[in-house]
Amino acid sequence: MVSSTASRVDPEAPTRFRYHEAAGVVWGDYVGDTVAEGRFVGTREGDRLRVSFVHALVAGGAVVSGVAESRIEDAGAAGLRLVEDFEVDGRPQVSVCAEVLRT
Repeated sequence: MVSSTASRVDPEAPTRFRYHEAAGVVWGDYVGDTVAEGRFVGTREGDRLRVSFVHALVAGGAVVSGVAESRIEDAGAAGLRLVEDFEVDGRPQVSVCAEVLRT
């Protein structure tokens, strides 16, 4: 994750997501920064992902759940970016994730 309106992103230890896909179904997990452990599942149609998510926070262990919609953007040589719209406590939020290319 490179930015989020829901919380400050630690550039040294950002939340990292692992995505998987088969036949339009997507799933994965995430951990880091403010998230102790998280999971998501959903679908991809074209350049849109729609997922349900749940995660436990590092501070206090509170559980956060919701739904999100992301658009996939081609960032050229930098790989892909996901721009995600979601809600936390009824407030609209936006986060941006950038692909980490393996070398």
